[in-house]
Amino acid sequence: MGLRPGTAFWFELLVPRVDLARTLARVAETHTVELETEQQPDQPFELPGLSAAVAEFEDLERRLARWWPKACLPSLDRAFDPLDAMKDALTRLRAWATEAEPLIDEAERCEIELGRLEEFERLVAGDNDRLPDFGRLAEIGPILSARLYRMPLDSVLEEWPASVLTEPLVNVDGVRYVLAVGAVDAISRLDDRMNTFKARRLAMPAWLPDEQDAAHSEITRRRAEAAETLADVGQQIKLLHESHQVSQALGVMALMQWFAGHAPALPVTEHFVMVTGWCSEPDGTELDRVLRECHVEHVVRKAKAPANLKVPVVMRNPRWAKVFEIFPTLLGTPGASEVDPSRLLAFMTPLMFGFMFGDVGQGAVLLALGLWLRKRSPVFGLLVPFGISAMVFGFLFGSVFANEHLIPALWMHPIDHPTLMMGLAVVFGICVISMGLFFDALRCLWQGSGLHWLITRAGLVLAYFGLLGALLHPEFLNLAWLGFAWFVIGSVAVATESRWLALPKALGEMLEGTLQLLVNTISFVRIGAFALAHSGLSAAVFGMADAAGGGIAGVVVIILGNALIIALEGLIVGIQTTRLMLFEFFIRFLTAEGRRFKPLTGPGSIFRPTGRSST
Repeated sequence: MGLRPGTAFWFELLVPRVDLARTLARVAETHTVELETEQQPDQPFELPGLSAAVAEFEDLERRLARWWPKACLPSLDRAFDPLDAMKDALTRLRAWATEAEPLIDEAERCEIELGRLEEFERLVAGDNDRLPDFGRLAEIGPILSARLYRMPLDSVLEEWPASVLTEPLVNVDGVRYVLAVGAVDAISRLDDRMNTFKARRLAMPAWLPDEQDAAHSEITRRRAEAAETLADVGQQIKLLHESHQVSQALGVMALMQWFAGHAPALPVTEHFVMVTGWCSEPDGTELDRVLRECHVEHVVRKAKAPANLKVPVVMRNPRWAKVFEIFPTLLGTPGASEVDPSRLLAFMTPLMFGFMFGDVGQGAVLLALGLWLRKRSPVFGLLVPFGISAMVFGFLFGSVFANEHLIPALWMHPIDHPTLMMGLAVVFGICVISMGLFFDALRCLWQGSGLHWLITRAGLVLAYFGLLGALLHPEFLNLAWLGFAWFVIGSVAVATESRWLALPKALGEMLEGTLQLLVNTISFVRIGAFALAHSGLSAAVFGMADAAGGGIAGVVVIILGNALIIALEGLIVGIQTTRLMLFEFFIRFLTAEGRRFKPLTGPGSIFRPTGRSST
């Protein structure tokens, strides 16, 4: 039935060094390979010079990436030596940087100038016909000094220094400009105060005429000149991109970054590379097929995994059960000798959710949300089976958007049978816990400790069923006493320490284990309680609608009530479903000590958008 997760096998792949790039790229496309080297970290084999080259590239990236064009990944359909390609790419980028940096400095000066001119455009946007004579203000000194500040509108300076003359100029777009003139010492102290008000000091525009129309004309002229210069510099940088083939060089170096992150320690000789790691396929046929299709000469073999490496676990579930892997992975990854319950959860969790949230209309809303959102995040895929289950139980309970009179109940109305609902919830809990106990026995069998389980914990299982049976017939209590004796005697018999010390320990474990089983069973009562609460909330919604007088007000109450139930109770029921699985079911058999298989990602994931592309 696929209860036991699979394990990846260790492979060794020998390929020519010139085919390394396309080999790793094509292998990554299969999503069946995780690279790992058996070499010790203090003795790595790597592509010569890879670390230094990537470090140099990342330094260039920090300084110049904003001016780079879009990277172009090199064609992986042909063979090329990654070391030669890396050296050539770095040479091209260095040459481009030498020629481009003066142009970039000029372009950045133009951008700064355009920003300043935009600032001054706002400054002269007021209704005043004349502006201060900024040219003369910029030249005053050495006794006096002048400042031009831009201040947010919400900043308030309650008292300006008495020795400083100030003049507000204009308020535009949430900012205001203030001109200050005073003694040099007083202006210096004012600078410190203005910093606390998030005010920005602007360079005095000595070139700005004091007549408004002339000021607009001068600003327009300077903006045109700066924009023209920026466009010309951008065109020159673009020509350098083409002459130095920067896009291709960036693609090669991005590929080298990918190597450094995913395959930094591959054994390399002059002509060959040994690629090692894990393959998630049972037989590795997909790996061999991909390499043959891209015409890579290779030798691949299935080998014994190094003893010092932990074998990754592969959860091989069908597509319909994949989303339910979310539940066990909340604890971790099931080990290779543990049960992967994902396929069973595909039936159990929707059944629990639908029982607690039975409504045709509300379930349809959850279904629609799941179909809409599941591509954004896998967790939303759970809303699809949960919504379908809620709709099924909605027909059984006769509830459509909290209305229990619109369609007949195919089974019953929960609010009319509270005792039966609680009883069904407990029976369901007994089945779940029994399944967990069976999985525990199966785990011990796979780990080679089945006899130990039979001698010890099997007695506790017998005692559990004896106590449950005693609720129906007192004679079953004898089975419980037999189970307790079985567990205690068996635990003492297999104890490695003193038997006298093992006896109280076994008695304590028996008491703790029995109480835990009984508490876990009673905990499932919450399934019935939430089903009744859902039915009660539905009745309350229509009660408030009737109290609102019906009509439009009643419809609004019904809509808002259903929205509240879907949002609030749907979340709570989802949490309770998860909680019951984690703390009442998984606790019986799942230790989650496995290491999950992490497939190699392709080089298409390495590109990061740059700040701009020069035009």
